Amino acid sequence: MKKIYFLIAISGTALLSGCIFGGGKGGADRGEVMGAPAKNVKAEVPYGMAYIPSGSFLMGQTDQDITFAQIAQTKQVTIPAFFMDQTEISNSQYRQFVNWVRDSIAITSYLNDPKYYLGATGKKPATPNPTGKKYINWQYVKRYPIWGAGNKKAGAANATKLQGMFYQGDDRVFDRNELDVRLLKYNYAMPLLREAANYKNDKTKKRSDFILRDTVPIYPDTLVWLSDFSYAANEPMVEGYFSHPSFKDYPVVGVTWRQARAFTVWRTRYNESYKDSRRLPHRSPYVLPTEQEFEYAARGGRIGTDYPWGGPYIKNAKGCLLANFKPGRGNYSDDGGTYTVKVKSYFPNDFGLYNMAGNVAEWTQSAFDPSASTFVNDLAPTFNYEAKKNDPEVMKRKVVRGGSWKDVGYFLQNSSRNYEYQDSAKSYIGFRCVTHFQGRDLRDKR
Repeated sequence: MKKIYFLIAISGTALLSGCIFGGGKGGADRGEVMGAPAKNVKAEVPYGMAYIPSGSFLMGQTDQDITFAQIAQTKQVTIPAFFMDQTEISNSQYRQFVNWVRDSIAITSYLNDPKYYLGATGKKPATPNPTGKKYINWQYVKRYPIWGAGNKKAGAANATKLQGMFYQGDDRVFDRNELDVRLLKYNYAMPLLREAANYKNDKTKKRSDFILRDTVPIYPDTLVWLSDFSYAANEPMVEGYFSHPSFKDYPVVGVTWRQARAFTVWRTRYNESYKDSRRLPHRSPYVLPTEQEFEYAARGGRIGTDYPWGGPYIKNAKGCLLANFKPGRGNYSDDGGTYTVKVKSYFPNDFGLYNMAGNVAEWTQSAFDPSASTFVNDLAPTFNYEAKKNDPEVMKRKVVRGGSWKDVGYFLQNSSRNYEYQDSAKSYIGFRCVTHFQGRDLRDKR
């Protein structure tokens, strides 16, 4: 009889433990470490991007280094998997950024209309959140555009309030309402992880010491079409290249390195706001590629080749030029484009990337150092430097890759390096973004 009582006592204890510690069907861990609960998320390829699998390659110049520049000594390196834009960022894509900044400034600084904020209703204004801030309801803005397109009633009501966003007085031409692009500035903050790692044991440092805060005028410099070329009648490009719809699928130019980085921050936050609305985890931030990632992606998985299509020639078997560049002295048009061409021109390389050579050269996030290849790591190599405002100009050089429509064929080589200063804008430099894969390599089936 005692044995029976003992068994009953054990059963009761187990039942009680199940009640206390969450036992039973539905996910009790029975006191075992089974991991924090998390959603199963399917791997996704971001829109407009190509998956670049991890791999190792010989970084640097090949036998075709005809100038013996010796600025990119060969080195075997390994690059982790990432996603990269299939094309250069187009005028249309960059204009979405410009319009977002324009509308943000219009709503917060000029309209002051409560119905454009989250939480507002027809009769009730938005209530600030615990931080005291209000957030724009972008779904409402899409349904009821503040500038009147598709919403004439709102356009007429807002017109007077928005007059301050146009050029005033003697700056006006034919009394037209033209947006004062000097007002378009983007404020953002981002962590400086490398600096945080370098000073992690310094007790005098605060978290705020490793947060970069910047304000960037974001409208492209359209005058680059004149300032880059002496005695060239490029006025039509100034007047229409960024603003005219016929150029919407052409690569954006006239953007500085800082503007390109600001775009990557905005693109990250834009995607995160959608993810938050669906309670989905964020993807890795959008950034500019390192110069090593750019070279690896340009090679398309090929070994020891000169150009993204392989090579060693810039023409195919039919005699057609394979990129948009300057084929000969005074000859810009034999490749099919006098200036830039559409971002999906010519054939993509084996990774599905367009115009990794030619069309426009592209900003990378890497700082320029002639001997960088000798001291960077052989795993995910990079050399970055966050230039301060008062630093000498030599510290503000950023690597530019790919060659452009106005360059000769040498600059189209996968290994060719060049640089430009981070605050300069050119008619032949654009950019594209990458985002790094979080999790296993998509080729890993385990």
